[in-house]
Amino acid sequence: MELIIDLARSAWLIPRMQAFGTVGGTAGAGFEAYARVLHPLNAFRDDLSATDEHGEPLVLESSVWRWSDVAARVGRAVHPDVAWSEVSGRDDEIELVLDDGWRVEVPEEGWFDPTQLGALTEHLTAATTTPLDVLAAFWDGWADLNGGSTLAVGWQGGTPDASEQTELQACAARMATRHRVEQEALRASLAGPRLQLPHREYIVLGMTLPELAGPSWMDDPRVGTRFGVGHTPQLLWPEDHTWVVATEIDTDSTIVAGPRPLIASVLADARFEAFEVKPDSALV
Repeated sequence: MELIIDLARSAWLIPRMQAFGTVGGTAGAGFEAYARVLHPLNAFRDDLSATDEHGEPLVLESSVWRWSDVAARVGRAVHPDVAWSEVSGRDDEIELVLDDGWRVEVPEEGWFDPTQLGALTEHLTAATTTPLDVLAAFWDGWADLNGGSTLAVGWQGGTPDASEQTELQACAARMATRHRVEQEALRASLAGPRLQLPHREYIVLGMTLPELAGPSWMDDPRVGTRFGVGHTPQLLWPEDHTWVVATEIDTDSTIVAGPRPLIASVLADARFEAFEVKPDSALV
């Protein structure tokens, strides 16, 4: 993984960007076909008769659901342009609690699950002549990438006594020093020009599809520390420009744009909940 300084390699994307909030404004226009991959849902079944030490219901089991799993339970439908609010019946970001004890978290925005990304690389590899030369663009606005993240240290479980307060202050000072050093190192490792598209600025890193096929690439601090790991790319494309994978930071689905055989293979893969969309389709 390397920081890309020569942003001329990214210039081809700029004229392709259409209206913000559309498929073509997210992945670019001019491709033969497009697929929208809905982000998976984390679901948990709680034991409502028992609680843990924090007073929270005990989790009996967890699973990964599709949007259609929720839609079937609540009597709604999933379609290519569906919004999560249509399925959940809510217009907020609170998890959906079902009558049978299952609760479903809202789909992640700006985050394409690395397992799904790894599965997608199988199709992407077959659709490019440059699988070892891929560019990944990450939004420059993530605080843990631009050096602007903050650190908070607190105390859980009552009020600390004088000795505990002293210990807490010393621990907080050590953690703050370490955090500052890490942030300075991160800023230095990512110092360079940014890809400026009409609506966002991006850090561009050089990667390979074999690298993205497994999760270990997320151990690199240059992709941040979100979720204890890192961020997934907002834009991903090969040097031969045959396809683009795009995950806009404010949307809960990922767009795959490219030749029709690639899109057909993604739509046919049962590992994805995917629909064909048009470049002028709205993303909500």
